[in-house]
Amino acid sequence: MTAELVRGQNHPLPDTRLEIRVSAGHPVVAGATLCDEQGRVPGVEWIAHPGAPSLPGVDVPGQAAADHRLTVDLEAVPGAVHRVSVLLALPGARLGGAARFGAVAAPFVAVSGSDGAEIASYTITGLDSESAVVALELYRRQGAWKVRAMGQGYEGGLAALLGDQGLERPADLAATILEAVAPEPARRLPEAERVLGGHRCGVPDA
Repeated sequence: MTAELVRGQNHPLPDTRLEIRVSAGHPVVAGATLCDEQGRVPGVEWIAHPGAPSLPGVDVPGQAAADHRLTVDLEAVPGAVHRVSVLLALPGARLGGAARFGAVAAPFVAVSGSDGAEIASYTITGLDSESAVVALELYRRQGAWKVRAMGQGYEGGLAALLGDQGLERPADLAATILEAVAPEPARRLPEAERVLGGHRCGVPDA
């Protein structure tokens, strides 16, 4: 039976091989940070994001989307990792989306085991001007793993979230992540390609 969590509530994880499903109804960026016992990220190599989607035990999607699947194998993460934080961020105007979570439907996250059975779910309500949020935290306690519903939002966006977890120069990585999901600008056609059959596109010869 699925445990429907509220903010701050935790639940034991009976399985270490997990799938985390995100359903937002609008494009979001999904990622994960691997944290030490103090809840801090030692460096960028401890963060899975669209520009670097695979870490030992963690795989995240490579693009912004309304629905995501993240996979986590807690037995495969490094021994120094005590917390895995699942983060969501709005790509904003780059993808024609919203700039704050309060303007869109509340994201929903669900954790399933290796057999596909849903273990816990959480609807992230109560967000307003925030554009990034720590959705869930998988954490190790006395040799066992649990999931906690977080819903910790950041008005300062992805940079503020990463900085709060101790990353140095968080704005640099935040910019890299958002750049990785930004659509490529339309290529400007050379002048020769815009001349068709003696006519420029839409402009007949005099």
